[in-house]
Amino acid sequence: MTYEEFTASLEDTAPSPTLSPLLQALWFAGNDDWDAAHALAQDVPTAEGSWVHAYLHRVEGDPGNASFWYHHAGKPVPKVGLQEEWENIVQALLS
Repeated sequence: MTYEEFTASLEDTAPSPTLSPLLQALWFAGNDDWDAAHALAQDVPTAEGSWVHAYLHRVEGDPGNASFWYHHAGKPVPKVGLQEEWENIVQALLS
């Protein structure tokens, strides 16, 4: 799936079941469903899972928790806006 296809899928009623759990989490985040996104991301014990988890806590407005998860992901706390970070993570996970 391309980034353009992924963003177009945000108009669908649910994420494609063929997406990975992290891309499903980002689909929910893109549709402002933080709880569904977090429920998926928190169960993925990888660096990428920690990255998405960190992003979600940043969205939530919990910088301390976000910093914890960025550290686990091996990523710096980003200096870009939330939308740009979402785009960066989606593109990275699709590649």
